[in-house]
Amino acid sequence: MFTGIVTAVGEIRAVAAAEGGRDVTIAAPYRGLVMGESIAVSGACLTVAAKGRGWFGVRAVGTTLERTRLGSLHPGDRVNLERALRAGDRLGGHLVQGHVDGVGEVVAVRRGAEAHLVEIRAPEAVTRVTVPLGSLALDGVSLMVNAISRDGMIQVSLVPFTLAHTTLGALAVGDEVHLEADMIGKYVRAFLEKGARELGS
Repeated sequence: MFTGIVTAVGEIRAVAAAEGGRDVTIAAPYRGLVMGESIAVSGACLTVAAKGRGWFGVRAVGTTLERTRLGSLHPGDRVNLERALRAGDRLGGHLVQGHVDGVGEVVAVRRGAEAHLVEIRAPEAVTRVTVPLGSLALDGVSLMVNAISRDGMIQVSLVPFTLAHTTLGALAVGDEVHLEADMIGKYVRAFLEKGARELGS
């Protein structure tokens, strides 16, 4: 479990084909990493499979590569990182599972003196459980939804701290981003759909 509060920006050091997926080595400032612990890499929960001073390695399996854009990573790319939440930690963002629900596309970036707005075309799996002023994880960053249109466009506003301390400040039109919808919304939708099926049976 994560909170969507990025604690470091890592850099891809190496990507190599591996049995069932790809091995990814990431340069990061973390200390005390433990083999087998979970780290959200741009919002995708992955397991530490190797580690060393100033770096760690993960394996992205086939399912992960199919559901995310991790398969397109190259050395030099930057990624948002967050270690798993510990009992007693502050919940500064919202509850994030690290399960990417879909890949969205940036369609507009508006930089202004008072706001930095980003509009994303999101898949239906995300929009159907997203509400204005609700929560959304964008490349692992906890954000509030400014607005959502009927045609699947989600607008978020980025504050200066987020722009400076995550990869989101570099977003441009055409970029793909990981989206994880609010967990509460997903559960509510699932229960409603289950109830409707049971009433119809």
